[in-house]
Amino acid sequence: MGYTNSPLVSYTKLSPNHSGLRTHSIDRISPHCVVGQCTVQTLGDIFAPTSRQASSNYGIGKDGKVGMYVEEKNRSWCTSSNANDQRAVTIECASDTSEPYTMNSAVYDTLIKLCTDICRRNGKKKLLWFADKEKTLAYVPKSDEMVITVHRWFANKSCPGNWLYARLGDLAAKVTAALGGSVPAAPATGSGLYRVRKTWSDAKSQKGAFSILENAKKCADTNAGYSVFDERGNKVYTGKQTAVSSSDKTGSYKVQVSISDLNIRTGPGTNYSKTGKFTGKGVFTIVAQSNGQGSTKGWGKLKSGAGWISLDYVQRV
Repeated sequence: MGYTNSPLVSYTKLSPNHSGLRTHSIDRISPHCVVGQCTVQTLGDIFAPTSRQASSNYGIGKDGKVGMYVEEKNRSWCTSSNANDQRAVTIECASDTSEPYTMNSAVYDTLIKLCTDICRRNGKKKLLWFADKEKTLAYVPKSDEMVITVHRWFANKSCPGNWLYARLGDLAAKVTAALGGSVPAAPATGSGLYRVRKTWSDAKSQKGAFSILENAKKCADTNAGYSVFDERGNKVYTGKQTAVSSSDKTGSYKVQVSISDLNIRTGPGTNYSKTGKFTGKGVFTIVAQSNGQGSTKGWGKLKSGAGWISLDYVQRV
């Protein structure tokens, strides 16, 4: 195949950190968060030394400009996976330095344009996001399909951050629309049913299948750790709030906070805004618990009504 590079590139600084010609044709795109509001020039400087042992095909600076550091014909060193990098075009995107690693509108808008360009030049009419590692890696794309993969599937990292991760379905839909393609027909899994499971691949965990989305959401809300998946396996909803499991008759429990700067948020997840206040150190009462972005142990609602805190940073007492 004859590989080309994006005409959107306005800055080029080729990095020595790559493996030469790909061993697999391009059928994946892997967007990343830089963890810094940097420019394309800064990214070029970061990838220039051989000691860095890292690179990406493209980068998007905080102003929305596109840089190129490894030509598309070559495999970059970006996702901690040789197999993925051999077939993926990798893109580093300027972001905030802390979770959820938010990207500004200039960066996101350019990411849509760049992904559209990558797909078009490589003969693709659809960009797919399955939101499930096992399903994605087992999927064999058709000749006109491109698939999104993420760094966190191959290494113990948050990348691309929860801000972008939550928008990958939107990214795929907008790119596909720009390409004039359509969402692939759903597999024969129940004629439009919404399934409530822990993960799409864990069929045994299924609590039910619903033709009405709102009913599926209600089921997820009453089962800790469950989400709603559409017929293609895309996660369309994560259960908001589940009853606290506690011997306390009120359904509440106490936690010890040992750090002074634990953020309080308006809802259960880093996708909710900060209230601007911190708990401070001390013992607090949790009256409800929920799964949400940015916390492995879930989120707890403070009895005071001040908001929600991550349970990753507390100890139950």
